[in-house]
Amino acid sequence: MTALKREPLIDADGEVREITAEDLKHARRGRPPLPQDARKKRVNLMLDPAVVEALKERGVMSAEANRLLRKALGL
Repeated sequence: MTALKREPLIDADGEVREITAEDLKHARRGRPPLPQDARKKRVNLMLDPAVVEALKERGVMSAEANRLLRKALGL
């Protein structure tokens, strides 16, 4: 089978078919990369110490800051 003719691993019902040796030849570790326009951008941002501490207390700082900013900006 070529890459274009390989049978999907998951059918329309969400059932995973048996994995073959051919499937493993084409396997890649991790999930596929996001399209360029959907990727997050790295920025350098200065925050007050109290803001940093509050974000740390809430858990994952980057994800929480992103969530709060999206909410504040109406996105």
